[in-house]
Amino acid sequence: MKKTLMFFLVMVISALALIGCQTKTYEIALITDKGDIDDKSFNQGSWEGVKEFAEERGISHKYYRPAEVTDDAYLAAIDLAVKGGAKVIVTPGYLFTNAVNLAQTKHPDVKFVILDASPADATDGTIESNVYSIFYREEQAGFLAGYAAVHEGFRKLAFLGGMAVPAVKRYGLGYVVGAGFAAEELGLTEKIQMEYFHSDGFAATPDIQAKAAGWYAAGTEVMFACGGSIGLSAMAAAEATEGKKVIGVDVNQKGDSPTVITSAMKGLGASVKFALGKYYDGEWDEIGGTSVSLGIDQGGVGLPDDFERFDNFTQAKYDDIVAKLIDETVTVEVVSNQTEVEDYISYVETLHEKVNVIYHE
Repeated sequence: MKKTLMFFLVMVISALALIGCQTKTYEIALITDKGDIDDKSFNQGSWEGVKEFAEERGISHKYYRPAEVTDDAYLAAIDLAVKGGAKVIVTPGYLFTNAVNLAQTKHPDVKFVILDASPADATDGTIESNVYSIFYREEQAGFLAGYAAVHEGFRKLAFLGGMAVPAVKRYGLGYVVGAGFAAEELGLTEKIQMEYFHSDGFAATPDIQAKAAGWYAAGTEVMFACGGSIGLSAMAAAEATEGKKVIGVDVNQKGDSPTVITSAMKGLGASVKFALGKYYDGEWDEIGGTSVSLGIDQGGVGLPDDFERFDNFTQAKYDDIVAKLIDETVTVEVVSNQTEVEDYISYVETLHEKVNVIYHE
């Protein structure tokens, strides 16, 4: 009898525990793009914004990693987050365009914050009132990176890009323009040499590291590593070759390697926190159904306020060029929607007469 009673109690306790696990809900969710929340870049910067906001307000939160990089997998992860109790879902990246376009009507009571994309850009897409779309003027951040590199004294540059999605293109195009603008400003007679490459993803791989190492060995002095964990490959290659430098992307990557002299950053965490605040403060109607593009004047992009790894480029010089971007004395206009690689690269090569762009397949 005692054994039967004990067995019954164990079963009840186990059942209650299982129910407790099944009913655990998370109000704020983030669905990762390619990579994970520790990619030292876009996913991580966005997740840190979610985490900081949620912990400050005492709100449950969780991230979900799709099984693969497809629209169906992204939508399945969104569905899972909704099933798990999500009221707001953050989707960082251009690759979420189609999934959010479908999810916004499938889950009309859920709010979506999409970064670097808008569901309106999907085929027959719209942006509904439960979606807030945030773009960033990456061309300005890229411009500042190229401008700083040339003013620092570098003449052999490289752009090591991730997948050629619009945001990565804008970074790269701005980088070329910034380098050329600085060369013109300094009155340089010889062209800046610019190696230029797009990977087919955002992962750190032996092949990417070998490419970076090859460029460094051939004379490249500083490399703008633009694409998630690809930066880790560039940093490893730079660390193996004395005197070589890296420019990070999306977040301040200074702590990841002594070779990182600066980073072309987006205000990922701040913009995510802003959007979440609008929802939790009952002000979603002010932003829902809209798309914004955040530039240097709104704190959307910029370099970190840290110049200790520069020898020649200074805070004063940075403040001066930022002021010119804000008052539009200097403008950075780039086109990044070319669909054909050949057309896109041809455009890159015509961006500035002071830069010799060498595109690598």
